[in-house]
Amino acid sequence: MSLKIRIDDSAPPYEQVRAQISEQARSGALPVGYRLPTVRGLAESLGLAVNTVAKAYRALEGDGVIETRGRNGTFVAAAGSAAEREASSAAQAYAERVRRLGLGRDEALAAVRDALRAAYGQD
Repeated sequence: MSLKIRIDDSAPPYEQVRAQISEQARSGALPVGYRLPTVRGLAESLGLAVNTVAKAYRALEGDGVIETRGRNGTFVAAAGSAAEREASSAAQAYAERVRRLGLGRDEALAAVRDALRAAYGQD
């Protein structure tokens, strides 16, 4: 596992850790079942506070990218299917909500495009 934290980056360090681990898990560079370093160990190797890495791990676990097995450690989960299921569920909830709000399909899609542009950067 290779992570690079840039202090001058606009993204906070915990988000850099989260994004890099997530990307490596999704690309297969970190295979399903790969045991991640402990929070303390990774924090030490990156020169970060323990709470910073813990926050990244909590976010990754919430996203279904990693799973903690108590004293056995933290492992890369089968993130693809879990992430897709969560995205599908969120999309369904969004579709139901905008319909209740009275928005048309074009307005709902425009809102999604704007949100994706904000999250991923300009097209």
